[in-house]
Amino acid sequence: GMSAGAWGYAKVCLDEAIAYARERHTFGKPLIANQVVRHRLVDMAMRINAVQSTLELLAYRVGQGEKPVAEICMLKNLATSTMEYCANEAMQIFGGAGYLRGAKVERIYRDARAFRIGEGTSEMQRMTIARQLLKGE
Repeated sequence: GMSAGAWGYAKVCLDEAIAYARERHTFGKPLIANQVVRHRLVDMAMRINAVQSTLELLAYRVGQGEKPVAEICMLKNLATSTMEYCANEAMQIFGGAGYLRGAKVERIYRDARAFRIGEGTSEMQRMTIARQLLKGE
């Protein structure tokens, strides 16, 4: 559940950043025309797609009765770090407007850290992953 939520929030960051970059004009052209901004958006999309693919695969496996504990922990770390990354990149695109209370990106940016900690910190997830991967040792 935490991974799906983080994926959703990361997607909101991307969608909001794209919409803002299309409407905001600097130096006589839309912000989205700037190559650096476009690259930020593409990097966000690539990470979000990786989380979505992994999420769908693991949901299928769990639905089939498997218990892929290590992979679920890996997904939690991937999804929450992606959320944090996307929130940060969206804030860069929004600039000062991203800090205004009430903006979706501002709220997600504040909540991103809590997602990394909630239901087990990334370090605790790594310990579980190691325990699952190294069962014979």
